Amino acid sequence: MKNNKQKLFTISEFRRQVGIPLVLAQKLVVWGVVKTEKAIDGSLRIAGSEIVKAQEFVKSPYRKTILFIRALGPGLITGAADDDPGGIGTYSSVGAKFGYAIIWMAPWLLPLMISVQEVCARIGIVTNKGLAGVLQKRYKRRIVAAIVILLIIANVVNIGADIKAMADSCRLLIPVNFIVIAILLTLIIIILEITIPYQTYAKILKWLTISLFAYVICGFVVHPDWLFVLKNTIIPNISFNKYYIFAMIAVFGTTISPYLFFWQTSEEVEEQKLPQGQARSMKYRIGHMRTDVNTGMIFANLAFFFIVLTTAQVLFKNGITDVVSAEQAALALKPLAGDKAFLLFALGVIGTGLLAIPVLAGSGAYALSELVKWREGLGNKFSQAYGFYSIIIVSILVGFGLNFLGIGPIKALYYSAFLNGVIAVPLLVVIMVIGNDKKIMGKEIHPAWVKFFGWLAAGSAFLAVCAFLILSFMR
Repeated sequence: MKNNKQKLFTISEFRRQVGIPLVLAQKLVVWGVVKTEKAIDGSLRIAGSEIVKAQEFVKSPYRKTILFIRALGPGLITGAADDDPGGIGTYSSVGAKFGYAIIWMAPWLLPLMISVQEVCARIGIVTNKGLAGVLQKRYKRRIVAAIVILLIIANVVNIGADIKAMADSCRLLIPVNFIVIAILLTLIIIILEITIPYQTYAKILKWLTISLFAYVICGFVVHPDWLFVLKNTIIPNISFNKYYIFAMIAVFGTTISPYLFFWQTSEEVEEQKLPQGQARSMKYRIGHMRTDVNTGMIFANLAFFFIVLTTAQVLFKNGITDVVSAEQAALALKPLAGDKAFLLFALGVIGTGLLAIPVLAGSGAYALSELVKWREGLGNKFSQAYGFYSIIIVSILVGFGLNFLGIGPIKALYYSAFLNGVIAVPLLVVIMVIGNDKKIMGKEIHPAWVKFFGWLAAGSAFLAVCAFLILSFMR
């Protein structure tokens, strides 16, 4: 032990000795909990005596979990925002309509989700630009403008559906007028996004990701047949009809959403603007990003899996197959699965909505601001980037307004999810090409596994869209 205390460890060796993830080990150094020393070769090392201090600091499993969440960044927020109330509505709809027949998509999509978000994050880290700015380096402005316009339209529809789902879920818990609660939620989200500094705002969004655990708990509350669930999860049960394929594309568009591409890229740039971000090496940033992205996508995927599981187990099995909203799913659970499942489902909708709407509005604002060369970024004050913040405000207000125009926002959302799945195809091709362009990315082009799963995502989405078109024209 005495010799061990005198030994100097690399950060990787240190984290293995302490038994913590690399991202947390790095953060303990940044936070000043663990001191480093400079080795002869100029690299930083950690003395063995610091291991005991670190082990004591992270001794409690609860504290270790909290510290790990604190250490994460944009990837966790992006993954959690993937399961917005509209996404919950989509997952609830397919779970109620198809039962367990579509749950196999959860494990199948996970490596695709991780690889696509790593591509976007890597582009942001290497170029220090948002995705719209990078796209303009390789493609004509009008092509990028068309992508951004489609992105904003889909985002606004999502925002409208999310506000409605949140307001309706609040009304399930507290009897209050829909207009009053919808206005209140809209104002809270706008005020938080435009007034709170990015570093503080990111922390708020990060802790809202805990709301996803409501759906994991729900899955256990309804007591499914786990062997039957496992069988359907491992063995795909695909039906070659246009309704099933449409649902597949909608799920794809909900889990691998274009707005997440833009948000992930831009938030990596925002992280670099922070004082601690400017001091980090490229290797450190990419390593930190990978842990961050993996964790966020696993969170998102777990929520997707358990929402489908819960609605398949409770609603589909009881003949309730026509569910068109998250709040309807929550209400339907109450008499069949009890107050616990109902309450958790409703609270999850509200929590994920508070997380997702700022991401939806923010992703469109980043993209459009870069397109028209406006100053952008949540790290700026309103007076410094009023155009950027105006896009956020208008997007949220227009989304709010859709609820009063007689356009059924939830039905529109389901088709919006399908549209996202279609839009994702060319966009995936574009980002995969850019991410492998040495002129743009230098040495940090796609690793082999990212290239494989990224192109698999693009190819799978393309084949699904083709299959839907063929089946639509067949009787």
